[in-house]
Formats: sequence, C-alpha cells, structure tokens
Amino acid sequence: MSRSLKKTPISGITKAESEKEDKRLANRRHRRVTKIEVNKGDEVVGKLKEVSNVWSFEKDGKRYLRSISKKDLRK
Repeated sequence: MSRSLKKTPISGITKAESEKEDKRLANRRHRRVTKIEVNKGDEVVGKLKEVSNVWSFEKDGKRYLRSISKKDLRK
C-alpha cells in the first residue's frame, strides 16, 4: 500500500494510534455491570456512559490539519 493516501487530512490529537483498548475495557466493564444487574432482577439496564468516561481515553479526538506533509497522508 505504498501508493495509497488518505483523502482527508484528519488526524488524532495525540500520538495514540487508536482507542481500541480503551473501548474494549469500557465494554467489558459495562457487560459485567449489566450481568450483575440482570442477576439481581433489575429490568432497567444502565448505559455505557454511566460506566465509562470518554474523556479519560488515550486519544482525545481528531482534528483537521491544514498543512500536512505527504508522509503523514500515507496509510
């Protein structure tokens, strides 16, 4: 894929590649809490946002880069 380039110059704010591990841990925590609530007999299941905080993830989001080199656009 040496010739493929990103079409839009958008990049993550920090050097973290992805939030995959953070999302995995948050979903595990949510499934664990949900399982406990269901076993107790609660019919109302909590939301994912009640268990995790997206602001504490490694990557802080994305931004549009106005001046970017060809090297940064490579996939």
